[in-house]
Amino acid sequence: MEEFRHSYRRLCKESGAEPQETVLQQLQELPRGRLDLATQSLTVETCRALGKLLQKEALLTELILSDCMLSEEGATLLLQGLCANTVVRFLDLKGNNLQAAGAEALGQLLRQNKSIQSLTLEWNNLGPWEDAFAAFCGALAGNGALRQLDLRNNQISHKGAEELALALTRNAHLQQLDLRWNSVGLLGGRALVNCLPRNRTLWRLELAGNNVPGDILRAVEQAMDHNQERQTTSRENRARTHVLSKEVQHLQEEKSRQFLDLMETIDKQRKEMARSSRASAACVGQLQEALNERHSIINALKAKLQMAEAALALSEQKAQGLGELLATAEQEQRSLAQRQAKERRLEQQEAAERESKLLRDLSAANEKHLLLRNQVDELERKVRSQQEQLFLARQELTNTAAELKIRAVQAEERLELEKKRSRQSLEDVEQLRAKEVEHMTRHLEESERAMQERVQRLEASRLSLEEELSRVKAAALSERGQAEEELIKAKNQVRLEEQQRLAHLEEKLRLLAQARDEAQSACLQQRQTVADAQARASQLSLQVEGLRRRLEELQQELSNKDQEKVAEVTRVRVELREQNGRLQAELTAQEALKEKVAALERQLKVMAGDHREALLDRESENASLREKLRLKEAEIARIREEEAQRASFLQNAVLAYVQGSPLRALSPQK
Repeated sequence: MEEFRHSYRRLCKESGAEPQETVLQQLQELPRGRLDLATQSLTVETCRALGKLLQKEALLTELILSDCMLSEEGATLLLQGLCANTVVRFLDLKGNNLQAAGAEALGQLLRQNKSIQSLTLEWNNLGPWEDAFAAFCGALAGNGALRQLDLRNNQISHKGAEELALALTRNAHLQQLDLRWNSVGLLGGRALVNCLPRNRTLWRLELAGNNVPGDILRAVEQAMDHNQERQTTSRENRARTHVLSKEVQHLQEEKSRQFLDLMETIDKQRKEMARSSRASAACVGQLQEALNERHSIINALKAKLQMAEAALALSEQKAQGLGELLATAEQEQRSLAQRQAKERRLEQQEAAERESKLLRDLSAANEKHLLLRNQVDELERKVRSQQEQLFLARQELTNTAAELKIRAVQAEERLELEKKRSRQSLEDVEQLRAKEVEHMTRHLEESERAMQERVQRLEASRLSLEEELSRVKAAALSERGQAEEELIKAKNQVRLEEQQRLAHLEEKLRLLAQARDEAQSACLQQRQTVADAQARASQLSLQVEGLRRRLEELQQELSNKDQEKVAEVTRVRVELREQNGRLQAELTAQEALKEKVAALERQLKVMAGDHREALLDRESENASLREKLRLKEAEIARIREEEAQRASFLQNAVLAYVQGSPLRALSPQK
């Protein structure tokens, strides 16, 4: 890094500017491969010198320039220098207020640089400059090296988000994009969501603080999860292909070694063949000499051959006799093979019949299971209908209670009106009738209290009925859930047992097929023994006895298998009977529930009848009260008429008295 410092000083002197002490200090303390100039105010000359140095620098992999207060010119100079760099992998330009020129320089960097994999542009101002940001997005679309891009707090609008969406549809390498705390909004969020199905590499997209609706955020999360799963599978596939390629390469190397070894062995065999050919030529010469010697011996032996021919004729006669014996043995062997084949066919037929019986039993069990399932479905439908009837009865109860309340209110209003009228009329009547009116009002109040108490009792009974209905409904639902769970368990158990039985039967069939194949192989061996019997007639009887023992063992195995099948069929029948018993118990429980529901319905009917009777009684009481009030009103009218008549009689009497008295003559005329 000392060379980097010297070159920085030299370039600053050539440009006529003083090198910055803070930059020199950072270059002195520079760790290997990392240049951190964060929070250092870099001048334009420093940026120009650093840009020229970065064009040829081959050791820096991380460049951190966050919060450096870069000007537009300084940023463009630095980014132009990075365009030719092929080593920097991480670039941090956070908090530098990059605008239009910075966005264009960044676009040029993304078009030319092929090494930067992580770019941090947080707290800049790229979004408001639409044309420059569009150029930046176009360069991003064609970049194949960038894997992580941070654009937080860049004032990116929905148009910028649309440009980014277009870039993402063409970019197949970017994996992480951070757009938090921008102004993407609904339109930008929709554009990004619409581009995600065409991008299969982006597995992290952050959109918090952008006024994006929750459904769009959930869609983005789902797409990111899908892409992340795809990335993991692709990485696994790449690892597998790498391992397979290594294995293939290793196999190819081993094959090449084997091929070389084979070529060496072939060369050795050729040399040995040449040696053997030379040795065989020498042997052929020796054999030729021996043949010439033996020619004379053959001539001597011809006489002996004639004598041997006579002996051969005798031996041929003996061979014919032996051939006849062999033919009889072959016939016996064939008859034995036919008997064995017949017995095997009979055994196969019996096995097929047993399998058909088992299959018929299984089909019958399946039909019973279906019938039981249909019965359970019918019971469920009946329970639903009973629940609907209960709901209708509850509605009728609520309606009747509302009607009772309305009628009670109307009766009270009428009573109040009638009280007011009676009070107004009784104020005009004498005090003698006041006692009767008070007695009537007491009677009315007592009847009202009685009616109110009756209404309260009816309300309490209605509430108790509703609670009992809710308890019964909850119990029915719980019992129904238990029944459904037991049915599901029974179905699963039946399926598992059927699968196990089928697997067991298939295993038995496979064993039978193996036994058949073994029997066929034994038959083939018998045929071979028959062919060999022409030379070994004495051993035929022993082999036949061995085959008979083998057939007896097979018959014993078949009988054992038949017994196992019978035992398994009985076990299956017992299990089916147990399942039928459980289902019948469930049916009895359902019937008990039905009876409870019917009893509740009867109670509801009785309560409804009581309500109706109470309403009729109250209506009759109201009618009697109305009749009494009418009679009282008639009596009051009669009393008024009598009082009016008395008043007229008194007035007439007074007038007559006044007219007939002597004072009338003294009174002045009106």
